[in-house]
Amino acid sequence: MASVDIRHEKGETRGRYVIEMDGSEAELTYSIASPVLIIADHTGAPDELRGRGLAQALAARLVADALEGEYKIVPLCPFVASEKRNHPEWAAAFQ
Repeated sequence: MASVDIRHEKGETRGRYVIEMDGSEAELTYSIASPVLIIADHTGAPDELRGRGLAQALAARLVADALEGEYKIVPLCPFVASEKRNHPEWAAAFQ
C-alpha cells in the first residue's frame, strides 16, 4: 500500500485517526481513560475504501504513537485486537 496521510484529532476524553480518500473517511476512534491508558473503540471504513489496507495503517499509527508517547492501549475494538495478535512486535504498546 502506498503511503497515506493520517490526521490525528484529539480532545479531552476522545480522539480519532482519520484517512480521507476519494471523498470518504476511514477512522480509528479511541477513548482516553487516563494520561497513560487509551481504549481503542472502533475502526471503520466505508465500503468504497475497504480492501486498501487503511485500517491496518490506522492501527499501525495508533501503536507507533502509543510507543512514542509511553501510554498503553486497551484493544476493545475487534480489529485492533486482531492486529495485536498478528503483530507480536507491537506487544509493548498494549496493556
